[in-house]
Amino acid sequence: MGEPGGASAEVAAARRSRYGDGVTTTRLFLVRHALVEPSARMTMYGAMDVALCDLALREDAAHYRWLAARLPRPAHWVVTPLGRTRATAAAIFAAGHPEAPLETAPELIEQRLGEWEGLPHDSFLERLRHPPHPFWSIAAEERPPGGESFSDVIARVGPAIDGLVEAHAGGDVVIVAHGGSIRAAVAHAMGVGGDPVLALSIKNLSLTRLEKVAGTWRVAAVNEEPFTPPAQR
Repeated sequence: MGEPGGASAEVAAARRSRYGDGVTTTRLFLVRHALVEPSARMTMYGAMDVALCDLALREDAAHYRWLAARLPRPAHWVVTPLGRTRATAAAIFAAGHPEAPLETAPELIEQRLGEWEGLPHDSFLERLRHPPHPFWSIAAEERPPGGESFSDVIARVGPAIDGLVEAHAGGDVVIVAHGGSIRAAVAHAMGVGGDPVLALSIKNLSLTRLEKVAGTWRVAAVNEEPFTPPAQR
């Protein structure tokens, strides 16, 4: 599972022991927002500002407690302009993580689907010019009218996380974002295009961890979830 969440003196000493004195390690903890409400899930909501599912908020209480304990403290917290990321952060704070100010990063918003945003799934599929990726609703190279291709998402997310690392060098940053922008961050860290990372599973409320170690990206974990004993599943 890697290091404990907190950026304590003991953790800092462990990092120096692992990577050597004078090596700066900055950690990004990327959490995908919680499940959105049912009517939104019937559409390709993309970068629309849709609400979270009230039922899922109650049913996922144990998951929020896990995140509250797992995420570092202290840390710099970042959300996107979409309310579902801010609401997810609020639920994590309510579950026991100390509340922190929230920076808003528009560059980390979900993939914009332009004129196709809000369409029912069937209507959306009828408009595609390329076969969709097996694990994403759209091919990496497909750019909806007025929207973005996934390559465009990588191009805007990459500089944004580079900027966060520069601004918080040696510290911990928690980012509550979206399935697309988290995959794009992994693509940037790995130096790959969209197709490989679109095959990654990034579930709601999962944790993905990236580290910048002495100027080099490392993917520490993808789609981390709490362990549930088989008898409790």
